[in-house]
Amino acid sequence: MSSPTPPPASSRLLKPTLDSKYHIDYEWFANTPGEDLRIYLLTHLPSDVRDRVTAAGEGVEMDFIDPATGEVTRLDALRLALRQAAEAEGFINRDIAVVDCLFRVFIRNDNTPLSPRELADITGHDAQNIHRLLSGTRVYKGLRLA
Repeated sequence: MSSPTPPPASSRLLKPTLDSKYHIDYEWFANTPGEDLRIYLLTHLPSDVRDRVTAAGEGVEMDFIDPATGEVTRLDALRLALRQAAEAEGFINRDIAVVDCLFRVFIRNDNTPLSPRELADITGHDAQNIHRLLSGTRVYKGLRLA
């Protein structure tokens, strides 16, 4: 008796593991009613910085010099403020919601994909809990498989 033929690879769903890589899918914000990326990004800034960025408005760009490479890029006020906030002590901490903490890791690392194991090492949250959160059917704040 021959064994049944497995379904074609394209029809199989891959189940995420603790080593699957995740990132911020910024398009998710554009495609999800009621979600606004700019407003959500502003929530990751200290209130005094948030007020200053909000007052500056959208579209105001400034030069940013990467301290590691010396490369100069143009960033809007919000992105520049986020880069600076991301380097501050306490930006990634366990006192905020897990989803926000994970999102901040991706802000800090320029959205380089990371696994739940790697995220656990950075945040101090349990890798299994991160895996369950990110691999469920609901997408939280654009955090999805890379």
